[in-house]
Order: sequence, then structure tokens, then C-alpha cells
Amino acid sequence: MLTAIILIPLLGALLVAFAPERLTKLLTATITLATLAVAIVAAFRFNWAYAGNVGFAQSYPLIDQLGVTLSVGADSVSLLLILLTAVLGPLCVFGSFTAITTRVKNYYAWLLVLQAAVTGVFAAQDLMLFYVCFEFTLIPLYVLISLYGSTNRRKAATKFFLYTFTGSVIALAGLVYVAYTYYDRNLTWSWSIAELQTAAASMTRTEQTWVMLAMLAGFAVKVPLFPVHTWLPLAHTEAPTAGSVVLAGVLLKLGTYAFYKFILPFTPLAVMQYAPAIAVLAIIGIIYTGLICWAQSDVKKLVAYSSVSHLGFCVLGLFAVNMVGIQGSVLYMINHGLSTGALFFCIGMLYERYHTRSMDEIGGLATKMPVFAFFLVFFTMASVGLPGLNGFVSEFMCLLGAFQSGAAGPGATFGPLGPWFAAVAATGMIVAAMYLLYMVGRVLFGPLREPAGHHAHSILPTDLSFREISVLTPIAALCLVLGVYPTPVLRSLEAPIASVIEHIETANERAITEAAQAMGRTADRLDGAIVLAPINELEPVEVAP
Repeated sequence: MLTAIILIPLLGALLVAFAPERLTKLLTATITLATLAVAIVAAFRFNWAYAGNVGFAQSYPLIDQLGVTLSVGADSVSLLLILLTAVLGPLCVFGSFTAITTRVKNYYAWLLVLQAAVTGVFAAQDLMLFYVCFEFTLIPLYVLISLYGSTNRRKAATKFFLYTFTGSVIALAGLVYVAYTYYDRNLTWSWSIAELQTAAASMTRTEQTWVMLAMLAGFAVKVPLFPVHTWLPLAHTEAPTAGSVVLAGVLLKLGTYAFYKFILPFTPLAVMQYAPAIAVLAIIGIIYTGLICWAQSDVKKLVAYSSVSHLGFCVLGLFAVNMVGIQGSVLYMINHGLSTGALFFCIGMLYERYHTRSMDEIGGLATKMPVFAFFLVFFTMASVGLPGLNGFVSEFMCLLGAFQSGAAGPGATFGPLGPWFAAVAATGMIVAAMYLLYMVGRVLFGPLREPAGHHAHSILPTDLSFREISVLTPIAALCLVLGVYPTPVLRSLEAPIASVIEHIETANERAITEAAQAMGRTADRLDGAIVLAPINELEPVEVAP
């Protein structure tokens, strides 16, 4: 079924490219809805009781001599992200009906190719398919930004391509080194992610450090993590609405997903050693880009910078290396894709009517566009982290995971962080409330402000149309459901995340034990900590009566 979810939009893109232009929108909508239907069927057929197991596994041998196969499969983490991609697909199509008026066939064909490539990343169970799809996402998004973006679209597209492509090449070097480690041990090549994870466990701490740094070079750009985030605001601002939605909704999640899929299990020793440094970068991104948001007058650029800030929480949760933190991080991948994607939809709908994104030129729209005002306030509250909406659950779990990680006392868990990381990062929630509520206040309330010479749109009504409401309503419903009752999703994440944490704990305990033995000491676990004791020097202990 995963193969079908990848192939339907890919083959559909060819059909759209050669079909008559008058059928383009209908065909693309049908293809994305068909993909969503297959994804929903896959979700119902998936064995959620064993969510840590890989379901729908299929493998197609490609080059036997080099062990190259195209293998797909999904555990609960992968399947939830595939579902997110499938949900956003038709919404991006319907949201583009009036925004795209030139090169229509090219636009929708590349949009379908992008959906297929992103799905391929989440479904990949071998390194070759993952990397090919990971890199191939650059091409359709480059085309969408450079042909259908705003005035600086070519600069934005080029900067996006150069940043992400350069980082990905360095990440490939680290991944290939892991594959060579497998070859060195087994005298045969394999690109299976599961087998490479086993081989990576034999690498020394130094080797893991270099491999982790190489992977960070590629995946941190994709998140993006401070300080390699500078390509994102420009790409978001210049991209067409659907491009921004896909970029925020799923493309940025390729970076955080790669952190979870490769960096945590492949380099457990390096993760525990350098997690505090990576967490510091995430916290700087949370606060620094949040303050930049507060200074913006372009509403789309404000939401673009907010993505960097929000995904800092996601990275912080991942490197807490405990159940609550990683659960919150994966849930944040989904929640950020919904709420921030919806904000970009709202901004696109506003731009179609006013042809400006400047808060200096528009304001007081609540009385003129009450339906638009409702959705903008709703999704802003979801992004702020209002209790009862989806953003609160994931953000709180990421902070709680960081607080418990490596702390002392009740509730403490295995991990490399601690309360101070959570305390400083929590200030980012205050900053987010400041800049997002400031945006809402300027756009919706106060006296009515419209650009000089503004006149009504020839097709669109003053307020949102039925089509636009239909695009935003499903996202709003999902934000509400995930905010009120996230338990089924969180429960489905437990098994795969527990496996990753156990792998990291085991690797670190083994390393500590080996180091202790080299020093002539033993390593014992006491209240969750590793305690060293001398070998063959057991002293009698007096116990007071």
C-alpha cells in the first residue's frame, strides 16, 4: 500500500502534464484525494497494537552486487507523517485554484511530484531510497518557488537549493561511512536502515562524533536549526501559498524525522555527549528567531521565522532522549504541520485579496472578514499553545521531557539535559504569544486599513469562500481533536520510541562498562545512574543497628 501512496501522485503528475489544461485542476484534486483514501485505508489496516513493528514492508532488489534494494515500510511514526502528507495534498490543490493562473499544468504536476518524494522519504526502509527521495524534494520545490513565487523568487529558490543540497552531500558522506562499517564487518554491502543501525553500534565514540556532525550538516539545514536557518524565511516569503504550506507542513519535518531515524540510533554515544550543545542551539533559535518575529511587518515573514522558533522545541524534545520528550517532538512534527500550514493558507487567502502582506497597509479586518478572523485567531491560538488545542500538548511535552532528562529526584529519567534547559526554552512560549498576538491585533482589530487603490477581487468574495472554508475546516478539526484527546496518537508512538531509547541506553551503558573495566572498576546501576566501584576491592560495610 505504501508503494501505491508513492506511485499514485508520481504517475498522476505524468497524467496531468499530458492531459488537456481544462482538466488539470479536476485531475489533480482526484489524484490527491485518491492518495488520501489509500493512506486512510493503510491507517485502518495497520496493526497499531504492534506500532513499533514495520508494516506494509515491501522490497524490490535493484543491484544485488552492492546490496541495493528499494524497500518501503512504516512504523507508527512514519505512518503518521505519511498521513499528514496525504491530508495536506488535496488541501494544497484546492487552496491553489484561484492563486495560480499561469503555467497551471506545470504547477500541479510538480506539486504531485513533491508529494510523492516526501512520502518516499517517510516510507523508505533503505538508505538509497531515503536519500534519493530526500534529495529529489529539492527539484519540485525549487521549480515551484522560482516560477510561481513573489518578486525575489529566484534568489529564494537558489538559496534554498544551495543550502540544502550542500548540507545533504555532507550528510551522505556520514551515512556512507556507516554503510562501509557494515561492509567492513560482514564483507558484503547493505543499505538497510535496520542493519546499518546494528553496524553503527560498533563504531567508536570518535567515529560516531564525526558521523553525527556530518549528518547534522545536512539534516540541521532542513529543520532548520540555528544558525543554518537563514534560507527558510526568504523561501517561505517568496514561495506560492501551497509551496509554503508543503514546506512548513512536511518538508521541514524531513530534517527532524532524519534526526529521529538516523542521528539518535546511529550515533548514541555522540548524542549523549553533544546533546546539551545541540539543545543550546535549539534554545537560541527558539528565543532569537522569536524576537525577530516581533520586529516583522510582513505577516508571512513573521510566520516563516516562527517555524524556526517552533521547531527548536521539536529538536529540544528529541535530544531529551526520554519517552515524554521524543513523543512530544514527534507530535510537534504533526501539530506544527497543521497549525503553521493553516496560517500560511490564511495569509495566502489574504494576499489574493489585497496583494500585500504588510501589516502597515492592512488592519481592522475582523468586521469586514469575520470568518477569516475566526480562522486566523483559531490557528494563532494553536500556534501559541493554548490549552485545548494541539500546540499546547506537544510543546508542553517537549519542555517536560527536557526538564526530566538527566535530572535528580522524583520523575527524573535517563537523558543528557535537565531543568535549566526547559526553564530557558519556556521563555520562548512567552515570546511566541507576544509576536503572534501582536500580529492578530494589527491585522484584525483597530480601524480598517486597506492598501491605496484597493478594489474588490474579480472572483473571490470579500470574506472567505466556501472552497476556502472547506480547506481550513479539516485542519481546524484536527487541531482541536489532537488538542483535546491526543492519547491514541501518543500511545501509538510508545513502542518505536521505546526501542530507540533502549538502544541509546544500552549503547551508553556498554561504553561506560568497557571504560570502567579498562580502569579496573565495575559499573552498576543505582537508581537509574551508573555507579563505578573497584573490582576485587569489596570492603565490608557496617550497618548500624
